[in-house]
Formats: sequence, structure tokens, C-alpha cells
Amino acid sequence: MADLITLGWRERLALPQLGIGLLKAKLDTGARSSSLHVDTLEEFQRDGATWLRFTLHVGRRQPVETRCEAPAWDRRTVTDTGGRRTERWFIRSEVQLAGQQFSVDINLTDRRHMLFPLLLGRSALSGRFAVDPARSYTQPRPVTAATDLR
Repeated sequence: MADLITLGWRERLALPQLGIGLLKAKLDTGARSSSLHVDTLEEFQRDGATWLRFTLHVGRRQPVETRCEAPAWDRRTVTDTGGRRTERWFIRSEVQLAGQQFSVDINLTDRRHMLFPLLLGRSALSGRFAVDPARSYTQPRPVTAATDLR
């Protein structure tokens, strides 16, 4: 296997297609899929396809409401750590992390009681990164054309 970049259990990344220049994420090799916290979520039709409109608040000290739209990629059942199964919408979005940009399937859900708005699961990490649980924030802040919302 090629040499993998080793990241910490938490890192900063960007979701440039969604206009999110900076977001803290938990890297979780135990979770299959990636999950993004959304405050609101609605589906609508555009040119015969299902799209999703959602909002989230980015930043801790002075959260900024960010409104996003993305085509629905899939809708499937996800089992959480407590064994509860829920059906969730998925989008596909570009992620910028550790100098790389790659596409990730992300489900949209309520993570308001979690410390991190984004959980990056093993499907996104596999073949790209190794995770050292003793490390945190190993990478510089992402540089992106998206607005930097600290």
C-alpha cells in the first residue's frame, strides 16, 4: 500500500462546493459513512431531479448560518452507534484536507449534541489517510476559494 498521510482524530477541512472554507471534523475509522450536522433540511425538485436545501451554523464563538443546496445523491438507512436505524439523505461533496481534494458521500443529520459538526468516516479515509488517535490538528487550515467561516 502507498504511504498514507497520518492525521489526528480531529482535523480542520473545507467543503468548497458548499461554500464552507473551514470546518472542524472528527475522523472516525469506526463509522462507515460521513455525517454533516444540519439545522434544517428540505427537499425540492430542480430540472426533474431531487435537490436538498439545508442550513448549518459554522464556527463556535460566533456561529454563522450557512445556507447550502446540493443534488440528492442517495437516501439510505444508517445505523448509529446506539444501534438505531434511520433513513438519511446523502449528498456528494468535495472535501479539502491535508493538501488533497476528493469526493465524499455525506449524510445530512442532526448532530447538535456532538462536539464536531462533521464526522469523516472510514469510506472517506480509506486508501488516503491513516489516523493516529493520539494526535489532533496535524494539518494547517485549508486554503480554499470558499469563504473562511471561523
